[in-house]
Amino acid sequence: MPEGRRARAFWTDGAGRGEVREAVVPEPREGEVVVRTLYSGVSRGTETLVLRGGVPRGQHRVMRAPFQEGDFPGPVKYGYLNVGVVEEGPDGLAGRTVFSLYPHQTRFAVPAEAVRCVPDGVPAGRAVLAGTVETAVNALWDAPVLVGDRVAVVGAGMVGCCLALLAARVPGARVQLVDVDPRRAATASALGAGFAPPGEAEADCDLVFHTSATEEGLARSLELVADEGEVVELSWYGDRRVRVPLGEGFHSRRLTVRASQVGTVSPARRGRYGYGDRLDLSLRLLRDPAFDALVTGESPFEDLPSVLPRLADGSLPALCHRIAYT
Repeated sequence: MPEGRRARAFWTDGAGRGEVREAVVPEPREGEVVVRTLYSGVSRGTETLVLRGGVPRGQHRVMRAPFQEGDFPGPVKYGYLNVGVVEEGPDGLAGRTVFSLYPHQTRFAVPAEAVRCVPDGVPAGRAVLAGTVETAVNALWDAPVLVGDRVAVVGAGMVGCCLALLAARVPGARVQLVDVDPRRAATASALGAGFAPPGEAEADCDLVFHTSATEEGLARSLELVADEGEVVELSWYGDRRVRVPLGEGFHSRRLTVRASQVGTVSPARRGRYGYGDRLDLSLRLLRDPAFDALVTGESPFEDLPSVLPRLADGSLPALCHRIAYT
């Protein structure tokens, strides 16, 4: 096997451990490309859930990543924020920097339609955020922020920060990022949004996006939204049961809680946008350098087995932790 066809891939066992394994990249078939990875991003919430084996049995099919190998709870090769350069492929793609929903692996082959070209003006290291921006775009299609709206984003993780940045670009919108970690105040400022701890957040919001994946965050979201307002739930709780406070003023205030999930294109835009179109839009939005505030650390690929458990237990705090490949 030629050296150029060898690769290394990261696998987790569903019991809190990970390892780098040898892999072989098959010869590309017609219509496929070979990609050498430059960077991948760790989607902290989802990937640490997979690391500990927390994907519910009834969601194993729904939660599969596009190029996942293995089955939940593990061993499994999982991930979906990958930026690389096309080493072999059709004219127009060879040599291009591309984003794909591929796991953490040094080199791989996929159908050409599975990669999207990173636009000029978007650094490869920033492009790892495309999958998270896509989640935020879908949420804003589900529940658009209007001119002058009062908006709270509860939970300053990757998705919450992307939402806050995009919502803050709407003229006249008052956007506040709400989180228990005071260090997120500097991040909010870099994104053009306000910041408050949960107990000090401004209420009477027209729209609240909840991304903290905590019962307390959801309860606070319902308190912050105005009468007849809407809370958009983007959190993924995995196998945890969540109590929702539907007593007190929930009914008299005529509140709405709705789900938003990136696995399907929002019905509001489904007639005009496919998955690839939505991802292309997300990549174009990443021309904004304010997104760099979401990348809070970087480690070499070979360190990933020790990095992911630290992200899971919180000893390595991060929004998007970027993995660099040599």
